[in-house]
Amino acid sequence: MIYSPKEPFFTTKAEGKGTGLGLATVYGIVQQNKGAIEVYSELDIGSTFKIYLPRHMHLHSPDQEAAASEKNKFKGDETILVVEDDPGVLKIALAILKSLGYSVLVAMNPHEGLAVCNEYTRSIDLLLTDVVMPDMSGPELAQALIKKRPGLKVLFMSGYSKDMIRHHGILDEDIQFVGKPFSAQTLSEEVRKILDGRSTGG
Repeated sequence: MIYSPKEPFFTTKAEGKGTGLGLATVYGIVQQNKGAIEVYSELDIGSTFKIYLPRHMHLHSPDQEAAASEKNKFKGDETILVVEDDPGVLKIALAILKSLGYSVLVAMNPHEGLAVCNEYTRSIDLLLTDVVMPDMSGPELAQALIKKRPGLKVLFMSGYSKDMIRHHGILDEDIQFVGKPFSAQTLSEEVRKILDGRSTGG
């Protein structure tokens, strides 16, 4: 039989034992997707529910295709070392970069970053690092890593404004910089620009 409840909000459950609306919820979802539910039940044995949904060939709208094409522009297969002492920012940067196809190495502080660089035997294409960190600044870390890997490119990030950091002499005029918090679009663009050898306008 096809399940077609006349009173989907009726429940036999005792108070505090649940709403009893699970089947009604499923039924609503299936109906919205132009499907059907078949139920077979026997006393003292149990019930079997079968859900039938129409086969669907997904077609991208022009807007979806344009968005996908835009994202593909920033994809890459390079290796990026991210050094950030804020776990939340580190997690976001990691998720964004991995979604674009990059291989990502992570470190929670400059000393970890140095250790990762020493232990990783393959090429590292870009260092994405916070500017202000305990014990060692981002620029100091970058200098140390560039000595070990002369071709390493660097993108700095900070919650402080670029002008404020420059005013305190932490960053040079020609550095590449992205402000925090950053969007996935902004980080994707800036990373790709540097890896492609283009100025980020910093």
